[in-house]
Amino acid sequence: MLFKQSESIWQAQQTKNITFIVTKDCQLACKYCYLVGKNSHERMSWPIAKASIDYILSHSYEFPEKSVIWDFIGGEPFLEIDLIDKICDYIKSELYRLNHPWFDSYRFSITTNGINYNNDKVQNFITKNLHHLSITITIDGTKKKHDLNRIWKGEGKEKGSYEDVVKNLPLWLSQFPDSSTKVTISSDDIPYICESVLHIYSLGVKSVNINVVFENAWKHGDDKRFEKQLLRLADEVIDRNYYKEYYCSFFAESLGKPLDLEKDNQNWCGAGKMMSIDAAGNFYPCTRFAAYSLREKKPIIIGNVNDGIDSNKLRPFLTLDRTTQSPQKCIDCEVASGCAWCQGENYDAADTDTIYQRSTAICKMHKARVRANNYYWNKLFRKLELEGRREEYNATHKKQTEKPC
Repeated sequence: MLFKQSESIWQAQQTKNITFIVTKDCQLACKYCYLVGKNSHERMSWPIAKASIDYILSHSYEFPEKSVIWDFIGGEPFLEIDLIDKICDYIKSELYRLNHPWFDSYRFSITTNGINYNNDKVQNFITKNLHHLSITITIDGTKKKHDLNRIWKGEGKEKGSYEDVVKNLPLWLSQFPDSSTKVTISSDDIPYICESVLHIYSLGVKSVNINVVFENAWKHGDDKRFEKQLLRLADEVIDRNYYKEYYCSFFAESLGKPLDLEKDNQNWCGAGKMMSIDAAGNFYPCTRFAAYSLREKKPIIIGNVNDGIDSNKLRPFLTLDRTTQSPQKCIDCEVASGCAWCQGENYDAADTDTIYQRSTAICKMHKARVRANNYYWNKLFRKLELEGRREEYNATHKKQTEKPC
C-alpha cells in the first residue's frame, strides 16, 4: 500500500459494542491509568456472564444493530482467560442455536498489556477464535518511555514492564499482522514521543493509535513541547518515507478545520450506544461510568441482568451530541474538527452531576497537534508535487476512503 491510512471501523454505525469487565485486577500500576479503583476481588462470575448474554440475545429489539463486538477488558482481561473462553464458547453456541442475526457477524475484541500473551490457555483461545478475533497489545514506545509509566504493581522499587511485553510482540504480529498498538501520552513522557513512534515501527507494528490523556494533568508549556515532538516526527515520517507503509493517528487530513454542524454534530464516542457489564451484573453506558473509573462522581447504572435496561436512565445519553455539551468557544473554534473528548471524563470533571459539560483540558494540546498536522501535510504534498506523485496519492487516497466498511 503506497499511502497508509487507518483501518475503517468494522461495520461502522451498524455495530453494537458490548463490554465485559471480567476483572478489576492487573499486574501493572500504570501511572496514567484512568481506572482508579482497580482491585483483586471484583471478578466476574460465570452465572453473571451467562445471565448477561441470555438477556442480550433474548432482547433483540433493544439491540437492533446488524453486528456485534464482544469486548473484554479489565484490569488485565487475560487474567480471566478461562472465563473469557467459556463466555465466547457460549456466545457462539447460542448464536447458532437461536439462528441469531449476529451469527457469523460478530467479533471478539481484547486489549491487553501483553504480559500473559504467550500463556498456553491464551494461545489455545486465540487458535480457536482467530478468524473472529482482534487483539491489541499496548506498548508505549521505547523502553524508557514505556517503563516511565507502565510499571509492575507492588514492586518496592518501580519496575518497568517493557521487556515482559516486547518479547511477545513477534508472536502477536505473526497472528495479527495488521494490528495496531495503543499509545498514551501524559505530561512526563512528551519528550519521548518521536523516538517512541519510530521505535514501535521498528518492532514491526505499522499502525500506531496514539492520544493524550483527557484528564486535566497538563503543565504550563506542555503544548509547545508536544508540538516540537510532532514536528520532529513529521520530518522523520516524510523524509524516511514511512508514510508509504506506516500510520500514526496524530496526522490526519480531516483534522483542524472549522465545524460543519450539519455533518459533524455527533457525539465523539459511543457512550449510551454501547453497553458495559461489571462483576455485579450492572449495566453502564460505557466502562468510564463504572465506579472504578471515576474519581469524583457516583457511577451511572442504566440497568442490570435481573431488571434489564432502564430506558429512562439511558435516554439522556442518546441525546448527546457536540452542541448539547460543548461551550460556545468549542463550537466557534476554527480548528475544532478532530478535537476529541471522553464522555466519562466529561462527567467526572463536571461542576455538577451532568453529562452535558464538556471537559476542555486538552484544548491547547489539540491546537498544538493541529499546527504540527498542518506542517506534516504541507510538507508531504510539497514532496509529492516535486516527485510528480500527487495524482497518484489522490487516486490511492480516494480509493481507500471510498472502500466500504
